Amino acid sequence: MPERRCAITRAEDGTVHIAGPSAGPSFTRAVLEVAGAVLTWPVLDPTGFPAAEIHDVGLAQQWLWAVYGERTAAAVDTLASETSAAELTLPEQPTALAEGAARLAFGHWAARWWPTSYLDGIPALERDVLGLELAALTHECQQLIDESAELEGADLLEEHLAALDSLIRWRQSAAPPRQLDRVLELIDDAADNVGLDGEALRRLRSALEQDHGPTAAPLHLTELFVQQQEFALAAGSLRPATGRVIARGSGTNDWCRYPPGFVDAAEEAVSWTAYALGAGRRIEVEVVADIAAPVGGVHLAAEVQVDGSPPNRVALARRDDVWTGRADLDIPASTAPSIEVGVLLPGFDPGPGADDGAAREAVRALARHRLSIAAAPHDSTAAHPAPFLAEIAAAAAVEEDF
Repeated sequence: MPERRCAITRAEDGTVHIAGPSAGPSFTRAVLEVAGAVLTWPVLDPTGFPAAEIHDVGLAQQWLWAVYGERTAAAVDTLASETSAAELTLPEQPTALAEGAARLAFGHWAARWWPTSYLDGIPALERDVLGLELAALTHECQQLIDESAELEGADLLEEHLAALDSLIRWRQSAAPPRQLDRVLELIDDAADNVGLDGEALRRLRSALEQDHGPTAAPLHLTELFVQQQEFALAAGSLRPATGRVIARGSGTNDWCRYPPGFVDAAEEAVSWTAYALGAGRRIEVEVVADIAAPVGGVHLAAEVQVDGSPPNRVALARRDDVWTGRADLDIPASTAPSIEVGVLLPGFDPGPGADDGAAREAVRALARHRLSIAAAPHDSTAAHPAPFLAEIAAAAAVEEDF
């Protein structure tokens, strides 16, 4: 079996690192907190084995051998009391636990970074469906986690139980996804493990005890998972009746500067127009909202920088499907300004990052690719990671719209 080299080092603070592929911006990394460590996979170029940052070697020994192999587990144990380094070979084929962990990490990545975009035609993932599959995967990977993470998995299950009846009905359809039975069995086992009960779970146990046959009528997934997939664009609602346009352009849509679900993920979701109003100058900013964006109580802001000056904040409020705001600019009338605009959530924003436009486009391409695979989940010849149930539902909803 082909093998690759793996460097293992110990930092001065005692943290042991297992090197993995180089990672890009945060939205290109799938991260999983496990017992005694944090594991990281590159989303755009997965290789099976993750990078690891191990802060509790003793706790991590419960899973190290099952993910990386016994030689790596022994090397980590040795390095825990030394400041030297080691280099080992790992098998190219990941273990079953490593594959499960990678899938769980990718699912959490999708919950945070999936590039939902009306403008780009990338549908949202059904939140409760994804949440239930993540709860099932958490239970399947319980060797990796400690007690607190196991309780978080139980909370995840309870939070998303609203979708359970829909999954049971999906199981009875003519062509249920091949992993659906396994997901439902894991949900049942996880609920039983933490003593969770209720009508939906009792219906699940009853369904699992019976042989399931197809429903009498074809089942359309849009009947099971109703989402607001379309809404009318209302851009331009704040523009004044008078005023001469002196500049307009697209801003930077940095996904790291606001929480998920606030802004359409398209690169051109942020736009601005500068006007001359007599001797004054004004900028108006419009940001296409995500379909799940909060309607009230939370306000985004635009960061406007003119000719390299310190940035100014412009408060944005949501109206229909856009966040909008305006502010006066201090620009001499004879100047053709250079204007840069970004969008952020005050208090959440970590600050502007590097120009990650190419990485964002790669993530959009990944989402489209996975949706194309999800549209044919029974294609056994496709050498790709199996799509999540939420991806299959999203792909089916797109097809049913046409």
